[in-house]
Amino acid sequence: MQIRLLDPYSDRAMVDAFFRTAADYIRLERGEDSGSEVTEEFFTDTPPGCDPSANLKFGLFDSEMIGVADLAFGYPGPTDGYIGLMIISPAARGRGAGPVLLRYLEHLARARHMQGLYLGVLDANPKGRAFWEREGFTLALANRPVTIGTKTQIAHRLGKAL
Repeated sequence: MQIRLLDPYSDRAMVDAFFRTAADYIRLERGEDSGSEVTEEFFTDTPPGCDPSANLKFGLFDSEMIGVADLAFGYPGPTDGYIGLMIISPAARGRGAGPVLLRYLEHLARARHMQGLYLGVLDANPKGRAFWEREGFTLALANRPVTIGTKTQIAHRLGKAL
């Protein structure tokens, strides 16, 4: 498996196609099918107070793109990293791709002297939450209502010391 930074211009069509293959998660998260707005948000969204130019977008490849991730720095605290999104394609789930991508994100956060790594997980995604908890993340903030796309639901912030 190979991980590389994604370019918002030259990789846009590939990321758009990836989100269509991960339609199950997009529907769970947004309540609607993937469209170009999902790709646009992936490349432009940042957590509150974070420098958009320091927000990194990655692709995970194994002959084709099998995962994407977004890593920001300085949220929720100044020495924290935040995974805004990490999705593995349905065909690659359960084959070790998630831990590979997560280890890479943890390495980058440590290299930037981050002390914690955080993310949000939806109540509607118990398999995702189980993955994060197996990887050492614990509840940091419960029951936050979030609206993504047309869907409002409950999210929980999980965190892990680095």
